[in-house]
Amino acid sequence: MKLKYAIIFSYLYIIITSITACAQKKIFPSPANYDLNTPEKFTMTESLQEISGITFNNLKNDTIYAIQDEEGKLFFWQLGSRKISSAKFGKRGDYEDLAILNNVVFVLRSDGTLYSFPLSAKTESSINSKEWVNLLPKGEYEGLHADAKQNNLYVLCKKCADDKSSKEVSGYVLTVSNDSLINSSQFSIDVKQIQALTEKKNVKFRPSALTFNLRTNEWFILSASNKMLVITDENWKVKQVFDLDPGTFLQPEGIAFDSEHNLYISNEGDDLKNGNVLKFKFLNK
Repeated sequence: MKLKYAIIFSYLYIIITSITACAQKKIFPSPANYDLNTPEKFTMTESLQEISGITFNNLKNDTIYAIQDEEGKLFFWQLGSRKISSAKFGKRGDYEDLAILNNVVFVLRSDGTLYSFPLSAKTESSINSKEWVNLLPKGEYEGLHADAKQNNLYVLCKKCADDKSSKEVSGYVLTVSNDSLINSSQFSIDVKQIQALTEKKNVKFRPSALTFNLRTNEWFILSASNKMLVITDENWKVKQVFDLDPGTFLQPEGIAFDSEHNLYISNEGDDLKNGNVLKFKFLNK
């Protein structure tokens, strides 16, 4: 009889502890007009277990485009559909982000090499892509964004030789001109400004993706290793820093907006969890 009561007590303790833990789940602060605690989650298939960059063409959310960091393939599908199409553009490699500019796809490899090909080529099983080398200093790169108004690509260092990631992070502006890419200018993010807005100590900022919010004229910069979302003005002055819930953001590697101002963040999976794309609806408050 004593054993029976002991077992019942143990079960009750587990149930009460679980309920209490759920009730006390930490709510993480979010940017204005978004709630990072309540995403709509789209679970990825095995082919996109290691999804990294995501983007839309002209902000249209009828098709999402993505890469993963092992295969040189462009993936594209409608969110919610399990039918994912792909086209091969390069050899196996560490591909980190992508952007579409004037119907041309640009893909960033971690060593700073870029690949480009017409978006229309996605219907081909194998794409004849152009490789761009030695445009950027040696380093590790993960963030790429296209600015259609200025005809520019923005590339952000994750870890570059010239940077001290506890002080600043460098980025480069590549101008698309007459079917060529030109490294036209450089910018930097002051990590001390990030440090001043977070409780984390000795921040070494390692960004993994970036995108531009056309509604607010702000940069949204994601860091997987820091579990952090940094918002700057259009001139890279840090305005806000948001710590991300590690339970929701397993390994956030991609970020994008659509034409309705909805925010999307992609997460790589691991041995226990699938990769996913999280959608955060624009809340017009």
